[in-house]
Amino acid sequence: QVQLVESGGDLVQPGGSLRLSCAASGFTFSTYAMSWYRQAPGKERELVATISSVGGSTNYADSVKGRFTISRDNAKNRVYLQMNSLKSEDTAVYYCYAYRGLPPRGYWGQGTQVTISS
Repeated sequence: QVQLVESGGDLVQPGGSLRLSCAASGFTFSTYAMSWYRQAPGKERELVATISSVGGSTNYADSVKGRFTISRDNAKNRVYLQMNSLKSEDTAVYYCYAYRGLPPRGYWGQGTQVTISS
């Protein structure tokens, strides 16, 4: 049974930091690229960051470049999103997504709420 379980979401003040974690099970994690997406109320889900299957390549949305860092630990079947200098516009539900192949096929987690507010 495939599972992706996000954790680490919280309410933090602007300028603060959070580290999200996504624990994967039920598939060969090291063969899948991983992404973090987010969806704010009333908006479409958007791609935040992507990391290749072995971690050698990363990409970020322009809105988070220089503030967020995606990483993975294939030995622990986990992917992380370190978020610094958080802004109110980062408020959203954050989802991890595992995918591979062309066209890509993958799995979604259930999401974790991140709220940035003073």
